[in-house]
Amino acid sequence: MKRQTDYLLVTLFVSGLLILTGCKKLDPPTVSTGAVSDVTLTTAKAGGNILDDGGADVTARGVVWGTQTEPTTSGDMTSDGTGSGEFTSQLSGLEEGTTYYLRAYATNSEGTAYGDEVTFATASTSTASITTTAVTAVTFTSAVTGGNITSDGLAPVTARGVAYGTAANPTVAGSKTTDGSGAGTFTSNLTNLAEGTTYYVRAYATNSRGTAYGNEVTFSTTAASTATLTTAALTNLSLTGVTTGGNITGDGGAAVTARGVAYGTAASPTVTGTKTTNGSGTGAYVSSITGLSPGTVYHLRAYATNSKGTVYGNELTFVTPIADIEGNVYKTVLIGTQVWMAENLKSTRFNNNTVIPQVTDSVQWMALTTPAYTWYRNKDANKTNGALYTWFTVAAGNLCPQGWHVPTNAEYQTMEVAVGVPADSVNNWGWRGNGAGTKLKDAVAWGTGHGTNTTGFTAMPSGYRAWANGEFRGLGEIAYYWTASDDAVNGHADVGWYRRLDATSPWIYKATTGKTGGKSVRCIKN
Repeated sequence: MKRQTDYLLVTLFVSGLLILTGCKKLDPPTVSTGAVSDVTLTTAKAGGNILDDGGADVTARGVVWGTQTEPTTSGDMTSDGTGSGEFTSQLSGLEEGTTYYLRAYATNSEGTAYGDEVTFATASTSTASITTTAVTAVTFTSAVTGGNITSDGLAPVTARGVAYGTAANPTVAGSKTTDGSGAGTFTSNLTNLAEGTTYYVRAYATNSRGTAYGNEVTFSTTAASTATLTTAALTNLSLTGVTTGGNITGDGGAAVTARGVAYGTAASPTVTGTKTTNGSGTGAYVSSITGLSPGTVYHLRAYATNSKGTVYGNELTFVTPIADIEGNVYKTVLIGTQVWMAENLKSTRFNNNTVIPQVTDSVQWMALTTPAYTWYRNKDANKTNGALYTWFTVAAGNLCPQGWHVPTNAEYQTMEVAVGVPADSVNNWGWRGNGAGTKLKDAVAWGTGHGTNTTGFTAMPSGYRAWANGEFRGLGEIAYYWTASDDAVNGHADVGWYRRLDATSPWIYKATTGKTGGKSVRCIKN
């Protein structure tokens, strides 16, 4: 009996324990929502902390979110493992610029519990922030500028550069540079600009939100001008050619595309007439001119052409030399409007190739009534000073080269007025025109201070042969020149007019003398 009673008590005790154990109450977890951080355009970081599992294992946890309050696991959610404690959630696929509601959640066998609700908003993109760099290195057709993108507006900058034009507020719809992508500073090179033009410039940056512009900067390109040049001195002057050239010291800011020398028989020659072509660019260049006519007055000017036009250097005037029947070549010079030989004639033949007799004997010379010549003191070495001719040689009419003649008394007077002899005294006999003679004399041969040769006539103290006794006199001191005129109009047909220059006088002497006098001859162009 006692044994049955003990069994029953044990059975009741075990059953009570089982009943007590099976009837324990379970709860959903207790969870708190963590702060939202690292919010971007489309992502954010959140999380939670499971404070109590409710008496049952937490089988799921994470955060839920949405654009409406009290989001649940039926919407967007993360799955961040199991168990109690803190956890972190990474949100993605969000919409930029949107307000979201977020709660942590935890699930056990009793259900799903949510933490407190947190609100956050994703970032919004905007256009970039940019400034325009100052314009530097401005030339006639180019400049350097750029920009600085200080913020990309939370969207990658896919294009950047500067917009520019001749109107204010230029945009990328017009002229622009393309200078890569991304934020930061960049440099833009503007090319093919118009010279002397005002431009407006704005840096730009493009992202998904659009194109933003920096501050506007204004600048003007340099204005080009014509080139600057001088004409080179003449060298190698010959019967039919001369060497000259030019020196272009500045291109005016525009490339010199053509250069050379314009020349002709009229003053102020231009490139529409005869010219040389000597390449392009600045600096010195040489021009060889050929095909000229002997004994002709020419004018020439160096020229340079750029986009602003053609400009000319200083004008030079020269006369090509001439040659006599024997091939002797003579320098020439323009005095006033007359073209003169700048050397004494030395031909021993008339221009029809007839020989002029050479007479050396003084007695024979004094008796002459026909053409003749001699060298000073009958020495060939004095040929450099020219021949000494009788007036009868001059009177033959064909002593000078073809197209030239011995000047008349009146033609000498025209030249004398041009060099400074007063017009009211030009017809007078004797010494006339103080200083005029000095201008005709070679600057070296007459001694210091006696000649300036500012006219280019280059008179030499070549001496003479006296008409009365045939003696040679005056070498190094005197120059005598026959004219083609005698004094028959005044009843003195036995004498001819001449001009004389003395080393000791700055004047020009005019008189007549016997026709057997041996004097130098200068020819003048017809």
